[in-house]
Amino acid sequence: MPIVLDPTWQSPYSPNAEERDYHAKALKRYLWQWRRSRLVLAGVVVVALLAASFVHWWFSLFALVVIAVAAIDTQVSLSRALNSEGAMATRLLDHFTPSGDPTARVRVTTLVERLGATFGVDGVSSFVVSDPVYNAALVPNGTGLSLFVTDALVRDFELIEFEGVLAHLFARTRVGVLERQVAAALLDLTEERRRTLAGSGLLYRCDEVGAAQIRYPLGLSGALRRCAAQDATSAYFSSEQYRSERSVWFDAHSDRAEAELSDLDDATLRAMALEEW
Repeated sequence: MPIVLDPTWQSPYSPNAEERDYHAKALKRYLWQWRRSRLVLAGVVVVALLAASFVHWWFSLFALVVIAVAAIDTQVSLSRALNSEGAMATRLLDHFTPSGDPTARVRVTTLVERLGATFGVDGVSSFVVSDPVYNAALVPNGTGLSLFVTDALVRDFELIEFEGVLAHLFARTRVGVLERQVAAALLDLTEERRRTLAGSGLLYRCDEVGAAQIRYPLGLSGALRRCAAQDATSAYFSSEQYRSERSVWFDAHSDRAEAELSDLDDATLRAMALEEW
């Protein structure tokens, strides 16, 4: 029997337009819910004005004005939540002191240029920050992206491990989850709502895409093992700021004392899954 190739087949490790569209819609849906109280109030006012329009028709014009104002106000708020002005990058710059090691910066920028082309990522500004904890983050900044890497990670990670970290972070742009994670870090939400908005289990999905792209999952799993085994105590990574902003970081639970293997975002579980490839 002849072999027939399926032209519709897609690798499960390759992100697609439907996946990105799903995350974009999930973010917008959650942000509309976040504005629900104001929208409900506007709705009550509109209903009252429409009821009054049976007496005087021009009340219906006021109702249209209220609808327009509510829509514009909501859209402006959503745009701010989507980090259009690079608020997350500015916030992270305020948290850290730049590293004084020029060699570390050269290593980072060289690797970013090489992997950026592989992932189709451009306009990345790299910042090596002084901190003893292994971690890294990629966030929007205007029309580009800002990469934050601790000098401890740059110093101690092997090349293939560092490549794995960057591959995971760049995969977030391909999968379309970066905006969800940044919004979860920026908005004033409870821990549970932050996790819902950021998307549970999406870190492992980005591991899959990143590891498949560089074709070496053991480099990424080695990086995760290092993160899981470290004593992650520092001013920032032990702070409330980190707990509210954890969704933008490569290791989103570096303050976790023990592995939680029921959590797909746990560094140990992510490493174990990659080691099974």
